[in-house]
Amino acid sequence: MEEYPTFVTHLECSYTGKTYPADQLHGLSEAGKPLLVRYDLEALGKSINKEDLNSRLPEFWRYREFLPVRKSENVVRLGELMTPLLPASKMQQQLGCGEILIKDEGRLPTGSFKARGLALAVAMAKELGVKRMAMPTNGNAGAALAAYCSRADIETFVFCPEDTPRVNVEEIAFQGARTFLANGYINDCGRIVGEGKETMGWFDTSTLKEPYRIEGKKTMGLELAEQLGWQVPDVILYPTGGGTGLIGMWKAFAELEAIGWIGSKRPRMVAVQAEGCAPIVKAFDEGTRHAEPWQNAHTIAAGIRVPAAVGDFLILDAVRESKGFAVAVSDEAINRAHQDCARTEGILLCPEGAAALAALRQELESGRIGKDENVVLFNCATGLKYPMPSRHHKIDLKQPIDYDFIKSAR
Repeated sequence: MEEYPTFVTHLECSYTGKTYPADQLHGLSEAGKPLLVRYDLEALGKSINKEDLNSRLPEFWRYREFLPVRKSENVVRLGELMTPLLPASKMQQQLGCGEILIKDEGRLPTGSFKARGLALAVAMAKELGVKRMAMPTNGNAGAALAAYCSRADIETFVFCPEDTPRVNVEEIAFQGARTFLANGYINDCGRIVGEGKETMGWFDTSTLKEPYRIEGKKTMGLELAEQLGWQVPDVILYPTGGGTGLIGMWKAFAELEAIGWIGSKRPRMVAVQAEGCAPIVKAFDEGTRHAEPWQNAHTIAAGIRVPAAVGDFLILDAVRESKGFAVAVSDEAINRAHQDCARTEGILLCPEGAAALAALRQELESGRIGKDENVVLFNCATGLKYPMPSRHHKIDLKQPIDYDFIKSAR
């Protein structure tokens, strides 16, 4: 059994600062807020340098010193390769702006960035002896939990809003989770999980209700900095529901600066939401630190349809500290960006990734993103998981082929 070099010292309440011991099973803090994993960053910085990464596999476990898993046998691998940064050069030319890079998280296991957080959450659950896990999901997180738990021999229960995309629901069930649809939103499904803990004996793996999904999502920031030569972009546009990735990247940049791998420059963090579900945007615009639950949430981008985020204050803190902002886009703009990116760049975004592109277009026009700023936007999942409009034409082989029709078809 190989011991992984990890430098975890304790867990810390993100709201009160109260500390909790590492290597014990924790959910939320006593204040009902997310716990953050803290490290001995001085020792971490002395144990590894940037060049050490060159001999490691191109996967996010290459950052193991920055992660909490202590025993290599508890790592649960499904092929977590580094995801590419794809230049959107034609859209950049059309928009007359700085460099646009799309970080395509759809290349990860189960086809989404949820694999990052759940790979770490499941590895730590395995390390701490958890036998049964449960979560609410709008789709992709449930698929990742099911896959990694099946690999780790952990029983899973997953609860989805009844209008969750069908392919996601079927994927979750096919990967081994006991899967249930409920006539409500993701927060309603979360209530089922929370209220069932004592009766069912499961560990609540809801967004930010355990400490380790943040650490998995943190690898997006570590990976991005390495891919950019240990620099950071001017702006990051991040589709924001629960916001784990935005919080995790902000944490990653702080840890990298603490060990001297990057400087003090930070990207402006832009939280992207849909007009039909924009609690973070409303709180940002009103200057509050907490977001009120959004009523009658609706959007075609199911992954960001989160009426209430447990880590709302952490999202808003990161956005404000970075001199970024929160923005909402319409479903119409999401659809337009989705189609345009596919036809212009050959990149099939998921609806949430299309929301980030729609936000870039909107805010270049408003001036909140400068024409000289370099931008990274996150595509959360493969676009193949989502329905696409029917645009094909039929040919009747019993009739002469009409090439004039073929030529004019759109």
